[in-house]
Amino acid sequence: APVEGGKHSNGDRHVLVVDRGECKLYELYRAFFEPRPRPHWNADSGVAWDLRSAALRPDGWTSADAAGLPIFPGLVRYDEVAAGHLDHAIRVTFESTRDAWVHPASHCAGDTRSAAAPAMGTRLRLKAGYGLGGFSGAARTIAEAMKRYGLIVADNGSNWYLSGSSDRRWNDGNLDQLKRIPGSAFEVVASAAAVHPCGAGG
Repeated sequence: APVEGGKHSNGDRHVLVVDRGECKLYELYRAFFEPRPRPHWNADSGVAWDLRSAALRPDGWTSADAAGLPIFPGLVRYDEVAAGHLDHAIRVTFESTRDAWVHPASHCAGDTRSAAAPAMGTRLRLKAGYGLGGFSGAARTIAEAMKRYGLIVADNGSNWYLSGSSDRRWNDGNLDQLKRIPGSAFEVVASAAAVHPCGAGG
């Protein structure tokens, strides 16, 4: 299975595997393949997700992502964008996150208690009035999805970093159109779910 960033990466080293026959998703964080004495994987954390269930992780539990969410469903994948529609929320990261989470997240890794910072699981949506006339191709499809399904805060990382599958067919020049969208063009989606401070549950 491919390792995020390549086999020599020293980053999060996520490994994502979909077992279509069993309808399972396996995700690892900081994964290293060990060929000896018997081939196996070592990882700092790992989760087996049942793709037939929408059950959340127990409060306080992490996953291969800081928010306790599955990673794969939030990735922007080339094939779905090339088909002209993206029918799900997109995983996004921020450099500074609030020391709290809101469902569907179950865990956090924040560095501030400021309510101005997003909690893990926060949903953001591109405002309906934001014009998309200057966008084309894959960038247009992704921007439309950000209006309809929005973003979900899932981890710490670069600000406004959208996560996508590694695919040589992506046109980086086209995707650069998305960098023109300012943070002020987004709104927080109201949630009736309680905000849990880190350390609660689990």
